[in-house]
Amino acid sequence: MIRTDKIYDVGQLPEIGVVPRKMHAWTIRTDRLGNPLTAFRDEIVDLPELRSDEVLIANISVGINYNGIWAARGAPKNVIESNGKYGDPKEDFHICGSETAGIVYAVGENVRNVSVGDHVMISAARYDKSCPFILEGGEPEFSPTYHIWGYEANWGSFAQFSKVTDYQCLKKPDFFSWDEAAVCSATGTTASRMLRHWEGNRVKEGDVVLVWGGAGGLGTSVIQQAKAYGALPVAVVSSDERGAYCCSLGAVGYINRKKYTHWGNISELDEEGYKKWLLGATMFRNEIYSIIGSRKNPSIVVEHPGSDTLSTSLFVTANGGMVVLCGATTGYIASVDLRHLWIYQKRIQGSHAGSAEDMREYLRLCEKCGIKPSVCRIYPWNELPKAHADMAEGADLMGKYAVRIVTDIEGDR
Repeated sequence: MIRTDKIYDVGQLPEIGVVPRKMHAWTIRTDRLGNPLTAFRDEIVDLPELRSDEVLIANISVGINYNGIWAARGAPKNVIESNGKYGDPKEDFHICGSETAGIVYAVGENVRNVSVGDHVMISAARYDKSCPFILEGGEPEFSPTYHIWGYEANWGSFAQFSKVTDYQCLKKPDFFSWDEAAVCSATGTTASRMLRHWEGNRVKEGDVVLVWGGAGGLGTSVIQQAKAYGALPVAVVSSDERGAYCCSLGAVGYINRKKYTHWGNISELDEEGYKKWLLGATMFRNEIYSIIGSRKNPSIVVEHPGSDTLSTSLFVTANGGMVVLCGATTGYIASVDLRHLWIYQKRIQGSHAGSAEDMREYLRLCEKCGIKPSVCRIYPWNELPKAHADMAEGADLMGKYAVRIVTDIEGDR
């Protein structure tokens, strides 16, 4: 590795193996938290030092996820206050970003799975390989050291270079463009885990799968994967345009949620209010029946709105079925009618990101079935804050947003 004092303009790359001491990065700091448009700022920062099992990636294209919005807002937690928790020196800034595709520029002395010059995509799941729980055979995803790179850990993808652990690196498939590879690792892996991981409720042929936010990054990936496994995905969307888009990806139909008004937390409803909620939830369930053509309830409901929708999701789930939840974009405090849970022996399952095996299975399915990550917008570097603001507003969100850092690069199709 050759070090240089030159600061490269965004979009320029040094020769392979030449590593600058400083770089451009979109940082957040505590005094700017709030609006994503002003929380992110392009600063010149030092490149981080590599540990023996770490890899330095030159980012070509990066994916935008809702955790960047949370980080910019400082809620549900201030990630700057907790950075440095996972072995790195504590900094007074944080570099977000949990998805990227790029080129390996340097490796630690113990790295064996990738080499300088390799084209890679990065898994966001991180953990301490020396954790006793893992060494005793526990799944890394349940380790107390498990965390999300670029959100809970610093040095994420919103920079010219990123530092990752060796096991996060997977070879970039030739059948993906840089932007496709950049946007799919978090959502594709999360969707794969939600559909496949939970024993007793794994997706199978003929299952009805209800997909909240069907036109978003996670939803479009769930729809395509569920279809590939022979299931019947039904999308929940906010417009007929988005519903049509979901159908083009393989959904058997869609529900426009704006036709209904029963959303919200049900814990404080009086008897009359509960009756109105139940009527709305029943009409919503009946629309699923109409789409499927039979009185068949969803075996799996893929949830992430949380507070506004969880009670309805549990209500419509099949007996013995599962509501699997990976977020709470409408609020973290939710309520359900527990009778629907125990009498019909349903399941509410939390699911957080995924493993390298989940990511490999997703990529296998993409290659076998011709699945392509949905990239609906590609922003330039200087519009990264706007990409987050647009995502927060749901502006034309049909698939994923990417930010392209390097445009003239081998590997594009």
